[in-house]
Amino acid sequence: MQYYRYKDEKTIICLLCKHYCKLHEGKHAICGVNYNIDSKLVNKTYGHPSVIHIDPIEKKPLYHFLPSSKSLSIGTVGCNFRCPFCQNHSISQTNLIDESIVYSPEDIVNIAVKNEVESISYTYNEPTIWYPYAKDIGILAKTKGIKNVFVSSGYESQEVLEDMKSWVDAVNIDLKSFSPDYYKKVLKTNLDGVLESLKGFAKSDIWLEITTLIIPEVNDGDDELDKMAEFISSELGLDIPWHLSAFHPDYKMLDTPSTSIQTLQKAKNIAKGFGIKYVYLGNIYNDNSTYCYKCQEKLIERVGFDSNILSIVNSKCSKCQEFIKGVWR
Repeated sequence: MQYYRYKDEKTIICLLCKHYCKLHEGKHAICGVNYNIDSKLVNKTYGHPSVIHIDPIEKKPLYHFLPSSKSLSIGTVGCNFRCPFCQNHSISQTNLIDESIVYSPEDIVNIAVKNEVESISYTYNEPTIWYPYAKDIGILAKTKGIKNVFVSSGYESQEVLEDMKSWVDAVNIDLKSFSPDYYKKVLKTNLDGVLESLKGFAKSDIWLEITTLIIPEVNDGDDELDKMAEFISSELGLDIPWHLSAFHPDYKMLDTPSTSIQTLQKAKNIAKGFGIKYVYLGNIYNDNSTYCYKCQEKLIERVGFDSNILSIVNSKCSKCQEFIKGVWR
């Protein structure tokens, strides 16, 4: 795809995310890493990752996508959100790029092949803002039989979302709140844009899971949890796994208390009340195994980030033969 379009002879519109930044010559987008240089969009993080690490796929978190597999995870710098709770703020809230670190797409894929991972995850900071680099890696990875995973805040442009369908296999999208004001005033984005992306992913062949960080006094009220659960159940689907994660003080929210297990369990009960079949609690010790929603057979046993498939055969519960939605091989 073309990653920008012209507004006039010297001004371009960035097409990577829903901000659709208008860039005059020499200026950068909200993310801080995409520039108008000679009337073309230049992504300055291309080839310069800030993090390369091998993670269990469960850490993304993805629980219904290649359980027990390893994923080569990479990130760069910059972000199109301004989350005050970001645990990766040292890379996401800076545009300082270490250009001495250079990894071509071929280098990244060679690392993945050498380490026999089943996927590459574009994560740690918002991958939408370095989409050209991610896509070049991903297209090459697919020729080696390696799948591609996006961990994102869900503010992809419509153009990028359509393009992702050609090479991305799974996404985990953050639904950070259901308050338009919170998205606009605090996160500096737009809730409707995220909801549009979620609907687009749910209608595509890309495997979708959702994560919500439950923050005390921010998004843990019954009314807001009801609205999120109702949206997921009615607009996206009851089979989509929803990860409810505990907040821990970080970045600009050091005075906010950690989320209690009682609050997470309340949120889970609300989700279950709307019929959502697979709800998991994250960042806290608890039973995160997957159970058949029909007969309650334990299908996947999880301890921390380690998982073991016990009772799924050909995408079905081996006890009652109920279909279990996911990507299991």
